[in-house]
Formats: sequence, C-alpha cells, structure tokens
Amino acid sequence: MSNKIIVVGSSNTDLVLKTERFPKPGETILGGDFYTFQGGKGANQAVTAARAGGDVTFVCRLGNDTFGNDAINHYGKENIDVTSIFQDPTAPTGVAVITVNGEGENSIIVASGANALLNVEDVEKAIKNTGETNWFITQLETPIEVIVYLAKYAKDNNKNLVLNPAPAAVLSDEVYDGLFLITPNETETELLTGIKVVDELTASQACEIFKAKGVQNSIITLGSKGAYLSTESYTGIIESKKVKAIDTTAAGDVFNGALIVALSEGKNWKEAVEFACKAAAISVTRMGAQTSAPTRNEIDQ
Repeated sequence: MSNKIIVVGSSNTDLVLKTERFPKPGETILGGDFYTFQGGKGANQAVTAARAGGDVTFVCRLGNDTFGNDAINHYGKENIDVTSIFQDPTAPTGVAVITVNGEGENSIIVASGANALLNVEDVEKAIKNTGETNWFITQLETPIEVIVYLAKYAKDNNKNLVLNPAPAAVLSDEVYDGLFLITPNETETELLTGIKVVDELTASQACEIFKAKGVQNSIITLGSKGAYLSTESYTGIIESKKVKAIDTTAAGDVFNGALIVALSEGKNWKEAVEFACKAAAISVTRMGAQTSAPTRNEIDQ
C-alpha cells in the first residue's frame, strides 16, 4: 500500500497585529508588533505531516501574487510536493487579518480569495500527477463540492479519506458514507451530532451516530484530555501528555497532520493516536500555527 499522502485544503497568509486594545468603530489607534505567517487549516496539516515524516502532496489554490509565491516557496522548503498547488489568474491568495489585544483575545477577518475557487478538476489533476495514493485528508475551508467529490472517489476506489470537519458545517450522507475517518473536536461533534460530549459515554454515543451514517472510524479530540477513539479494534480515551500550554493555535491541525502520517506508516490505531497526541502536546508549548509543528525526531523523543 502506498503511503503517499494528499492534503486537500486551504492556504492563507496570516497578517497579525498586536495592540493593547481593539479600536472602537471609526477610531484609529497605534498598534504594536506586526507578523506575517503562513496559515490555513490545509496548509497547517500539510506542513505538520511533512515534518512528521510524511510523503506529502498539498492541493490548494493561491493567487498569482506575492503572497502566493511566498507560500509556494515556503511549502517547498518544508519538503512538500507543490506541483499540485494552483495559482489563480484572477483571485488573490487567501488572507486572515488577525488583531490580538493585550489580554490575548483576538479578532479575525478572513478573505478566502482563491481558496473559494478550488475545484474538482484541480483535485483530479493532483491525483493523476501524484500517482498511486491511498491516503487523503481534507477539512471544511474549501468548497463543499470538492469534499463531496473526494468522498465519492475514496469510496469508489477503496481509498482512505480522513475528514477534519472544521469549521463544522452540515454534511450530506454521501460525504459521511465515503469517510475512512472523521476527526471532530467536542464543539464540532455537538454541531454535527447534537450530542454534547462530556464523558466517554456521550463520546461513544456521538461516534455511533457517525457510524450509522457510514463513517468507518471516529476520533473526537478532547484538547488537553487527549482523544476518544472508536474503531473495531479499539474504543476508549487515549490520554495526552501533560504540558504547560502557552498557545493552542492549530493544535487540532497538528494532531491531524501527525495522525495521518502514523496511519499511512501502518501504526495501529492506539499507536497512531498516541503519536498524534504527542505532536499536539508539543505544539501547544510553542507560539503560532505552523511554527509550532514538531519534527519527527521531537515526536519520537
């Protein structure tokens, strides 16, 4: 079985401005430090998977602009196959404008830009260009028709599709029926199933709903508590390492990126979730999204 991984998802340029307080409507204030980062859930997961040792192809749509060119150069340096990153001739690269106040609260505006134009033809080209691939992971920051196509493709061709349903959105039965694995957090689980996850029993009930819709396996991420795993071979909570968190940004993306690498390498379910929990635990001890993703050596140690 090929262990190549195709990540289909979003790529944004994050523009972060720190300020003591948010301005009132119509007010101009002087801020503090300014940072530019590569972001987007798809990109975060692709970078994590590559650093964790995965053979990664990233499929996204960027603008034919400075932000887009910078992103491609960045992903190439992360040892990601960038031949299936498409630059749109008309739409700009997606941007997230993030303001962070003195209390650490943030205000975010996202302009999806070219992310909203990723299409089925892009994914078809990527699959053809990449060759034999059994592992796919995607999120919900891309057009839903792309998700529907991936689910149908995975089911028809016996491929393993992992869906991280973030941000949560209503999904058709056709999507659920094509999933090898779904990986929501507690909030997303409640939005998708109507069940508020507060313990193992409610987590199990939510996973049964996913199973009834055709999902083969489910993992509900539980933050610092670890993750609840529901498969034929293992059911229960896998605890996370206890660490002092300083920034939980993208911890879920790091978990998913590391998880699919472990699965593609043939680790069993318990080992794979433990591997992903270690990666996520490391990430929350560091600032930023992609900047917090650990290397394979760091996870193994």
